[in-house]
Amino acid sequence: MQDTYLDKIYDAPDQEAKQNIYAEWSKSYDAELTSSGYATPARCAKALHQVATDFGMPVLDLGCGTGLSGEALKAEGFTTIDGLDPSAEMLAEAKAKGVYRNVEVMDTNAPLPAGYAAIAAIGVVGSGAAPLSLLDEIIAALIPGAKTVFSFNDHTLEDPAYAAHVQRYIDDGVVRELFREHGPHLPAEGIGATVYVLEKT
Repeated sequence: MQDTYLDKIYDAPDQEAKQNIYAEWSKSYDAELTSSGYATPARCAKALHQVATDFGMPVLDLGCGTGLSGEALKAEGFTTIDGLDPSAEMLAEAKAKGVYRNVEVMDTNAPLPAGYAAIAAIGVVGSGAAPLSLLDEIIAALIPGAKTVFSFNDHTLEDPAYAAHVQRYIDDGVVRELFREHGPHLPAEGIGATVYVLEKT
């Protein structure tokens, strides 16, 4: 049986290898994840919707990929969404969806843009994706009262450091937890994910 890109991304040895895989994957990404019942974008968008008071607030869709997350945010009523991703090939697909105000290639060596009312990192941090340190960057970029919605899939949660890292921010009073729920991620693969919404204090 031929490996899917989903298999390949979990086996990638480093960030450069992951970027090469995402570049190759861009044209078939939506079809592959949709066929697995990819539920996390809709779950994250609904979670953010539950705690939002202004649906015109600027939302940064960090690691937006091909724009599945942006489509989910738009479906929940968010109207001002910017996409940021390190893959130009993925961004080309995202831009074509017409849900973003702006899309931009992410400079992984630069600080994240500040001033957003919410930063979404849907399926972005964890196994097969960005390192846990990106969560630190997200929280640092939030202004008081701003929110972040993100997810950790089951592969990621096998490493207790991820959930512990989030809990440390909560216990230290840096953020308030507004939402946490485990549920489906890729149901066809039997993989779940925990969705979090945190607010900067």
